[in-house]
Amino acid sequence: MAGRLDFEKPILELEMKIAELKSLASDGSIDLSDEIKTLEARLEKVRKEVFESLTPWQKVQIARHPKRPYTIDYVHMIMVDFIELHGDRMFQDDKAIVGGLAKLDGEKVLLIGHQKGRDTKENLMRNFGSAHPEGYRKAMRLMKLAEKFDVPIITFIDTPGAYPGVGAEERGQANSIAHNLMEMIDLKVPIVVVVIGEGGSGGALGIGIGDRVFVMENAYYSVISPEGCAAILWKDRLKAPEAAEVLKLTAKDLLGLGIIDGEIPEPLGGAHRDPEKAAQSVKKYIKKALKELKAIPTEKLLEERYEKFRSMGSM
Repeated sequence: MAGRLDFEKPILELEMKIAELKSLASDGSIDLSDEIKTLEARLEKVRKEVFESLTPWQKVQIARHPKRPYTIDYVHMIMVDFIELHGDRMFQDDKAIVGGLAKLDGEKVLLIGHQKGRDTKENLMRNFGSAHPEGYRKAMRLMKLAEKFDVPIITFIDTPGAYPGVGAEERGQANSIAHNLMEMIDLKVPIVVVVIGEGGSGGALGIGIGDRVFVMENAYYSVISPEGCAAILWKDRLKAPEAAEVLKLTAKDLLGLGIIDGEIPEPLGGAHRDPEKAAQSVKKYIKKALKELKAIPTEKLLEERYEKFRSMGSM
């Protein structure tokens, strides 16, 4: 089946066997209910064994799953009245980053997030979720708008990294990301950041400075991709699984290191297996964070945000 990962093969085999038995018994001429029940119990056990003992590299694979919910999917599942805003007012509209105003249970919010595509055509349009400098400039333009109207900001991170092409560098890729880091520290509204899939390098950080930073259970957040790390350290991209181990890029590792504020649970097997359930988990964490942050005076909020990032790595 399309979209299945290698380590899911035992699950797939059992699912196919169950489907085969159900098909044989569908006309009522043979009773296979006991056999089906036995296999379903076995399937549940195997699912738990596989998904509750995932390696960091396997979590990276799930984070990249083509059926995993993307930013716009979450917007449609947990928000209403989304109005997308376009352009950086300097060069063009970068479709790898989407943003706009929406309502979360009646509360106005500004949503910004990386957006990947579902097929080759859309991926080319979205540049596989890798933003150009105009994408980060658009994001900051919208954040400044949120600050002006006292609207909290929510960002969804899902990118392998900022686009490293010649054109992006000519238009100031590094500068646009650095500018966002500097400006986001001082924005006078609450900022909640959620890594929903891939959280790669400066491309993630460009919209990743917040008062609360959450990473989904099967997402990752890292200074570099496992493949990039393997290519540098071992001159061999095939050592990506080993790199994923040493990078400490999973939510549990990051939480233990004090880099993030929480791990958002996912349905067994990943967010793509039950997008609605995953979306409700994301919504729960966002709403709780916004309630806490809105109770903090602005001056104290900015002080805590600064200290949060300034103290990273001092453990």
